[in-house]
Amino acid sequence: MSSAIILYFRLILFVSIVCLSGCSTTPEQQSQADPTDSAYVSDPRDPFEAVNRPFWTFTWDYVDKYIAKPASDVYTTYTPPFIRTGLYNMALNLNEPASIINNTLQLKFSEAAKNTGRFVLNSTIGLFGFYDPASDFDWSGEQEEFGEVLGSYGIGDGPYIVIPGLGPSSVREEVGDYVDGLYWPMVVIDFWPNIARLGILALEKRAAVRDQEQLVVESEDPYEFIKNAYFQNMNYRLYDGNPPIIINEAEEAEIDALLDDFDDID
Repeated sequence: MSSAIILYFRLILFVSIVCLSGCSTTPEQQSQADPTDSAYVSDPRDPFEAVNRPFWTFTWDYVDKYIAKPASDVYTTYTPPFIRTGLYNMALNLNEPASIINNTLQLKFSEAAKNTGRFVLNSTIGLFGFYDPASDFDWSGEQEEFGEVLGSYGIGDGPYIVIPGLGPSSVREEVGDYVDGLYWPMVVIDFWPNIARLGILALEKRAAVRDQEQLVVESEDPYEFIKNAYFQNMNYRLYDGNPPIIINEAEEAEIDALLDDFDDID
């Protein structure tokens, strides 16, 4: 029930973003904007940019700077590695049943079998996931979300959204998270244990990007940098680390024409 409450709150927040975005640009402002001016050409992936940018500023400049980063630094510095690894393993282990279903829905039966083996072995011999004996059998810990199931069936990411205090997301990911929260055991986990699980995952996720945060600081537009990185990561996960190479035919034609000009000079 607790997972459903959290996801319901995020759904309400998303609806609010849509409404605010619709009101953020007046008809007068739209008429004054020159459609040929690149400054007014919006990213089709980000129709709510007018609202997303302030939410990103709040998340990065305040929540991350004063709460998320310090909390992650304290947690990773003072928590014994043995305890930290065990808690993280337990948090991930609770996601395995969802991965079993999501892999099966994608007809990835081999991966679903590995998730099943991991969950059974780690939940028993591994003491509810605190230990990870399944890794000794080379059973991958890769997990699948329902958002990836939707993507595998051709459903796009949908509009990009920034959840205040949490960071980048998309409509497809939010729908996927909602469905994942309905799987067992998430649906029966009480509120505070679930908050603890989400907290551990968030602290570890923040620690994992510690070495890359300077790239964000030094980027010309941190908002665009994070947005592009988000979609690249979603695409990477959708194709299990092997995204297809997309060739820009227009750029290829320009390069070919340039090479032909050099040949003519010779």
